Amino acid sequence: MPATVRRETAQGLPTPTPKRSFCDNVLAVNHNTSAGTRKGLIVQMFTMQPIGFVKSPYQNRNDVPRGLGAKHDAEGVLEILPEFEPGLMDIEGFSHLFVIWVFDRSGGCELLASPPSDNRQHGVFATRSPMRPNPIGLTVVELMRRAGPRLHVRGIDMLEGTPILDIKPYLSSIAPELLRRGWLAEAEARSAQ
Repeated sequence: MPATVRRETAQGLPTPTPKRSFCDNVLAVNHNTSAGTRKGLIVQMFTMQPIGFVKSPYQNRNDVPRGLGAKHDAEGVLEILPEFEPGLMDIEGFSHLFVIWVFDRSGGCELLASPPSDNRQHGVFATRSPMRPNPIGLTVVELMRRAGPRLHVRGIDMLEGTPILDIKPYLSSIAPELLRRGWLAEAEARSAQ
């Protein structure tokens, strides 16, 4: 779905720009200079490197449980590259981890998604669809044990060989009763009828 990207001159006047897709994997940012923040559009690409790779029982995306009631209890291993192993110090103290990873086999981007748990479309940012402007995945896993650079985890929903970008301890100060499930709660209620 093409859209017009708005640019502003230093005087704040709009300048015409070519149409481009939101799914061109670009990021609009403010440009900081010694004179302060200049409003404008700068296209910037970020280069990231994997810190490791996933050992998973899932070989293709159809193997991964999806939809309402899907259980993510598969075990796997986060194999961290040797040069990043020092970054794992003290990780054993956490029961759960956020794993940030790349949908490296995703084919493109769609801003509207039809999840398997609902027969209606939703914005991609309200779903877990792999077809994202930036193909980044986020999974919470249970840390069972560490063996050197290998983290044995439960809750894998990634494919074998998936590149891992980062790992963070799972921490939440939000009480469960304050969390909302959005359209998923509606879909669950419809499927229970």
